[in-house]
Amino acid sequence: MSTVALDRTAVAEAVKRVVIAESRISLHPSAISEREPLSGDRLKVNSLGFVGMLVRLEDDLDITLSDDLFVGRKFHTVGDLVSVVLEAADEGARA
Repeated sequence: MSTVALDRTAVAEAVKRVVIAESRISLHPSAISEREPLSGDRLKVNSLGFVGMLVRLEDDLDITLSDDLFVGRKFHTVGDLVSVVLEAADEGARA
C-alpha cells in the first residue's frame, strides 16, 4: 500500500488519463472536467471498460478499490469516479 498521500488533483489527473485511454481519444487530461459524462459525446466508457479502468487505477495509484465502495452508487461523471477513488485512498491511509 502506498504511503504517498493522494489529493483530489492527483486522483483526478489519474482518472482522466484512464478514461481518456479507455475512450480511445487524444486529449490532454486538462481538457476534461470532472463534470464530463463517462458515457457522452467525448468519453465512451462501457461497463466492461469501467472494470478495466478500476484495475488500472488500482495499479497506477497503488490503492485497493473494495467492492463495498461500489454498492448503491452510480457513476455518471468523471467526478463520481474521482470521489470513490479518493474514498478508497483515504481508507487505505487509515488502515
